[in-house]
Amino acid sequence: MLHLYRFPLERSALQKQLDRNVTSDASVQSAVDEILLNVRQNGDRSVLDYTERFQGVRLSSMLVSAETIEDAYKHADPEFLSVLEEAYSNIVRFHQHEVEKSFFYESDGGVILGQRVTAMEKALLYVPGGKASYPSSLLMNAAPAKVAGVKEIFITTPCDASGEVNPDILAAAAVAGIGSIYKLGGAQAIAAFAYGTESIPKVDIITGPGNKFVALAKKQVFGHVSIDSIAGPSEVVIIADETANPEFIVLDMFAQAEHDPDASAVLITPSESLAAAVRKCAEARLPSMLRSEIIASALQQNGAIVLVGSLEEACTVSDMIAPEHLELHVEQPWDLLPGIHHAGAIFMGSYSCETVGDYYAGPNHTLPTNGTARFFSPLSVRDFVKHTSIISYSKGQLSRCGEKIASFADHEGLQAHAEAVRSRLRTL
Repeated sequence: MLHLYRFPLERSALQKQLDRNVTSDASVQSAVDEILLNVRQNGDRSVLDYTERFQGVRLSSMLVSAETIEDAYKHADPEFLSVLEEAYSNIVRFHQHEVEKSFFYESDGGVILGQRVTAMEKALLYVPGGKASYPSSLLMNAAPAKVAGVKEIFITTPCDASGEVNPDILAAAAVAGIGSIYKLGGAQAIAAFAYGTESIPKVDIITGPGNKFVALAKKQVFGHVSIDSIAGPSEVVIIADETANPEFIVLDMFAQAEHDPDASAVLITPSESLAAAVRKCAEARLPSMLRSEIIASALQQNGAIVLVGSLEEACTVSDMIAPEHLELHVEQPWDLLPGIHHAGAIFMGSYSCETVGDYYAGPNHTLPTNGTARFFSPLSVRDFVKHTSIISYSKGQLSRCGEKIASFADHEGLQAHAEAVRSRLRTL
């Protein structure tokens, strides 16, 4: 079930197994292109047609009513509602530390320069639905958008065949203070909010994870709107030494694998005895898991144990993978941190399990996947704001620097650029 590799001897084999690309499926790409084109041309009619085709219901209204949201909140399990509110508070508190301030400074000669930070006006938060509901995803996307100061926040999530949205998602939306919820999923939902339709607003940014159709649709509409990232299947890497608890490791690997058959879970360790214990524990625990078939499929396709010579070498292998989640089940996790450069989120020590980050701790769980942690970051307040440069030159400063600037333009062969400066110099 868990493939065993020795690093660096079997580096190429490991790389081949873990090399996944959700944006290279030609048949899905073709279907997404068709959906985007039809929605762009036909608006609401195509959105409703595709919803009927894929979700099995002809919607009379694409919006969830305020009464339905209020009812879901009132009838939510009080204990679950309390957890939602605590988690949301933790997430908001973390993201408040990310807020950037505008700045200005004065230079010589009466020059004022600066940068203004302003929130985007409209954001769509895509919340996956279908086989499972993810109120946690709603909270994680809503908090940074709210903290950033986005004026209008919309949620879209797939409904069931009776046109209903999962009440836990509605309760989470109420906790986050968001009332504009649409019953749409898939590429058609992404297209509708990227281009706008008769009854659906065009937004400035689309965030949130989804299936292959959603990921490819987000990739295609980038440029019409901003997006957070192109999310792929979930993944975890665990670096562990001989002090680690095999059962903790197995359940953390299962926690990722139960998401999706394409999910990935990798243990990296210098301890052969730990590797053997983990394999034995995985085989013993698997039959008791409710999603055992999905877990087994994911671990067979994308699960691995990598034996290395040292914890330093383990960090090298982890950086090669650049995982979405990285757990450090080692005696001194903070000693390893300087040697790790590529990961979406790092969980320090055996009691900082990834589940804590998924739901409650505060840092965002919308993370870069598929090796993109090499250059992408977790969802944050920064995704929902934009930066505008401010430039104010005085007459005196232009008089002193103008000819240098015009000369620069001359060297690029841009006469009008140079003349725009020199015409002003002639008046001084």
